[in-house]
Amino acid sequence: MQAARPDAPPAPIRPAATVLICRDSAAGPEVLMIQRHALSDVHGGSYVFPGGKVDPADAGLDAQARLDQEPDRLHALLNDEDIDAATAAAIHVAAVREVFEECGLLFAQGLDAEALRQAAALAAAGVAFNDMLGRLGLRLDTRALRPWSRWITPLQALSSPGKRFDTRFFIAAAPAAQHARHDAHEAVHSDWLQPRTALESYWRGDIVLAAPQIMSLAHLGRFNSVDAMLAEADSRPPCLVRPHTFEIEGMRATAYPGDDRHPERIRVMPGPLRLVLRGRRLEPPDGFDGFWR
Repeated sequence: MQAARPDAPPAPIRPAATVLICRDSAAGPEVLMIQRHALSDVHGGSYVFPGGKVDPADAGLDAQARLDQEPDRLHALLNDEDIDAATAAAIHVAAVREVFEECGLLFAQGLDAEALRQAAALAAAGVAFNDMLGRLGLRLDTRALRPWSRWITPLQALSSPGKRFDTRFFIAAAPAAQHARHDAHEAVHSDWLQPRTALESYWRGDIVLAAPQIMSLAHLGRFNSVDAMLAEADSRPPCLVRPHTFEIEGMRATAYPGDDRHPERIRVMPGPLRLVLRGRRLEPPDGFDGFWR
């Protein structure tokens, strides 16, 4: 993990959206993760949740015809007075679009197998997402997505130097009768993982994770069902996470709200309050068990 030069001008912050798609299993809840292509300019080779940047076209979707909720409602759900309703709607559109493009799952109302097949065929033929929805007469199911958290990349991020994002994390139950498949372009592998299992794989060095994914997995690992996760999301506004990076004992570290090195002293999420970069691994100060304290 390479740091940006201290004297480099601040990178622009780009809006993004990602979705924690979860399903129940006999062993406990699982979340869909995809592995980015090693040459990706953001989190190359890492395991991430499906998502990406908000595109200009996301704001051009016909909200009245293609959204199941009014933009004002979507704005209220994000709990952010610094954006307008149209921007909130675009963020939701981006979340649905990125999931569809990266793993083939489509959150749309009344979607049957034939409509999903046609949607995939149109996408494969290069038809833009908004046009595909229009041709098939589909309306997005934004009610399936609950705002979960909001992550703003710090100036001196521990990964993807020079890239900064204002990313809205949503949580959703996996759509019924649909099967995730990675696009074999931006994503080279996909898997349903129990949150603790994913963190154990990271700890062994089998997979690569960035801090937002680590902390989100530690959060999800506290629930015993997808319904419990969704109930948690419905019970509160999305938590705002602005990590603070610093040096400690010759190592780089990131503090989260509630840590004594973070300017915001109120904890906003469960899990460790600090991650320290030891070698190539981000660790709670008290080891693996610190993910669950």
